[in-house]
Amino acid sequence: MVTISLCMIVKNEEDCLKRCLDSLKGIVDEMIVVDTGSTDRTKEIAKECGARVEDFTWTGDFSEARNFAFSKANCDYIYSADADEELDEDNRERFMQLKKDLSELDIDIVQMYYCNQLEFRTVYNFDRELRPKLFKRVRHFVWEDPIHEQVILDPVICNSDVEIIHKPKESHAGRDLEAFRRTISQGRRLSARLHDMYARELFMAGTDDDFIKAKEFFAESVLDNTRSLDEIKQASCVLAHIAVIQNDPEALLKYCLKDAISEMCSEMCYELGDYYFGKKDLDEAIVWYYNAAYECSSILDIKKSGSLPRLALARCYRQLGNEEQARDYEREAAEVEENKD
Repeated sequence: MVTISLCMIVKNEEDCLKRCLDSLKGIVDEMIVVDTGSTDRTKEIAKECGARVEDFTWTGDFSEARNFAFSKANCDYIYSADADEELDEDNRERFMQLKKDLSELDIDIVQMYYCNQLEFRTVYNFDRELRPKLFKRVRHFVWEDPIHEQVILDPVICNSDVEIIHKPKESHAGRDLEAFRRTISQGRRLSARLHDMYARELFMAGTDDDFIKAKEFFAESVLDNTRSLDEIKQASCVLAHIAVIQNDPEALLKYCLKDAISEMCSEMCYELGDYYFGKKDLDEAIVWYYNAAYECSSILDIKKSGSLPRLALARCYRQLGNEEQARDYEREAAEVEENKD
C-alpha cells in the first residue's frame, strides 16, 4: 500500500486543528504541520496529535509556505489540507480504499470533492467542486511515441469520490484581497488564474473601498495587450462596477463597450441595471436585469445570472406597483438558489 504524508500550513488554528488531524489518523502515515507564527496552542495541539511541527517565517506568499511543507515530506504521496477541513467516517473509508487502489495505479494527482464552499461568499461559485488534493511526491519521467519521441510531461490526474468537509471559522476575503494588493505593490504580475480570482473575490466579497483600491491595477490590465480576452472582460467588469460606485457614466459606457466586443456577460448587464435603477429609470433597469438573468452568462459571479438579477427585477416591479410580478421573480430567485450545484 502507498504511504501518504499530510502537509499543512497553519497559524492560530487551535479551535479546529485537532478535529482535522483526528479525522486523518489511520489514513496518513506522517503528519507535517508547518506553523507560520501561531500565538495560541496550535503547535502544542499538533504535537499532541502526533504531528511533526516545523516553523516557517511568514513571507506573505502561500506558495512558498506550501513548497516548504512539501519539501519535508517523505512518503509516496502528499495530502495537502487546511486546518478547517475534516473527513467524516464514510469519506475516511473512501480515502482508505483510494489508498489501496493507488498501489495498483500510476497516478500523479488525485482530485477530491471540496464541500461547503459557500459558507462564506468568496471566489467559488459552487458548493461542491473537485480540487487537486493528493500529489505524488516523486514523479518518474518516461518517454512516449515510437518516433519523434518525447517525455510525458502532463500529469496523470484522477477524480476520486472522497468528499472533504470544509468548516471555515470566518471569511478570508479581507485577508485575500490585501494579499492581492500586496503582491501587486511588489511589482509582481498576476497570472491569468490570479487575475480571475482577484476579480471574483471583489465581486463576491469586496467592499466599495476594495473596488476603488483595485481601480489602478484593472485599468492597467484592460490596456495590457498581453492579457487574454477573458482577462480584459474581467477587468472591464470590475471597472464598470467602479464606474457605478463613482457615478461615472462615461467610464461605464467605455467598459460596457469593451465587454460588448464579444458576447456580453451577466455581470456587465447587472451593472447597467444597477446604474439605471440608481437613476430611477426602472424601465431601462428592467431591460438590463432581464438580460443578466436570461440572455447572458456569468464569467465571475454565478449569482449575477441567477438569484440577484431576479431579485432586482422583483424590486423594480414592486416599485412600479406590480406586486404579483415582483413575487413571481422572488419565487424564481429562491428556486434558483435551491437548485444550484
